[in-house]
Amino acid sequence: MSRTRLRRGRAVRECHTGTSCDGADAVAGARGRIVGPVVTCSRFLLPLVCLAALAPAAAQATPTMAERRLCGAAPVFDDEFDTLNLSAWTLGAARWITHTPWAGDFGDARFTDPGPGSAFAVHDGTLSITARKDAQGHWTSGLLASADEDGHGFTTMYGYFETRVKLPPGPGTWPGVWLNESTPPNWMRPTVEVDAIEYYGQFTDAFHSTVHVWPGRSSEPHGGATQLNSVPPKSLVDDFHTYGTLVTPRWIRLYLDHKEYWQTPTPPQHRLPFMFLVNLALGSGWPIDKTPNPTVMLVDYVRAYQPADPEAFARCLVAGAPPRAPR
Repeated sequence: MSRTRLRRGRAVRECHTGTSCDGADAVAGARGRIVGPVVTCSRFLLPLVCLAALAPAAAQATPTMAERRLCGAAPVFDDEFDTLNLSAWTLGAARWITHTPWAGDFGDARFTDPGPGSAFAVHDGTLSITARKDAQGHWTSGLLASADEDGHGFTTMYGYFETRVKLPPGPGTWPGVWLNESTPPNWMRPTVEVDAIEYYGQFTDAFHSTVHVWPGRSSEPHGGATQLNSVPPKSLVDDFHTYGTLVTPRWIRLYLDHKEYWQTPTPPQHRLPFMFLVNLALGSGWPIDKTPNPTVMLVDYVRAYQPADPEAFARCLVAGAPPRAPR
């Protein structure tokens, strides 16, 4: 989601770096410390494997760890949304913050803090992110990021990231599922962003996937690659679908319902671990005067894996990973 970012008053270009790794490098690439069921990762801590697993969603019940395993891998980061575990800016004991860590929120709806009147609610193991107008007629909505400004939270260089989402109907909606590098203060080099899905609500028969290489404070030009993906009209808003991103040192592979639809080389600028982000924004240059009020995006789960053999994992995904039961 390419927008100008501010890190507590310092104007910087929103930069994100995506690289991938295979085999043992995948394990060495993740960092973090495990606090109870939450994986809290920081680039300032000693390296530790920070993993997360994807699993089939059981109807009206939290899947067991065995059910959440995918192609032999168990989740290292996993939110089934049975409860809300949110903080506004500093992660602390929470699982998510509700703004971009660099204070670069975007779109035509203000992203809310957690608490009364926020955009977030959970019911029967499903998260709802609701865009609505407030008493003054201004739009509000929500974003989740798995790491904060200080690098605390879930981050990993390489792995497989998956969400199961039902997109919101209506023109003017701009939901996204994406990865963004967690940058230390005064980072001067380019960074990489991977948008698994960027969806514009007035076009129900397609979505965008993009790898951005942002120059940041360097002299390098903006680079990357993009793909427009066709789908049956309204299919992404009529039902839940899984969106997956496999990052290795050589390739970034994108999946819709475990079917690979795009592969692109991992940018050499990928030097920092990725955080996971999910949001419902509005606008992006498209009018929001006909956007339904309220508008709801549903998220069944967010999981991340770090398979020991990414190539075997990729083959397993497309060969027939276990189907997900409806919730």
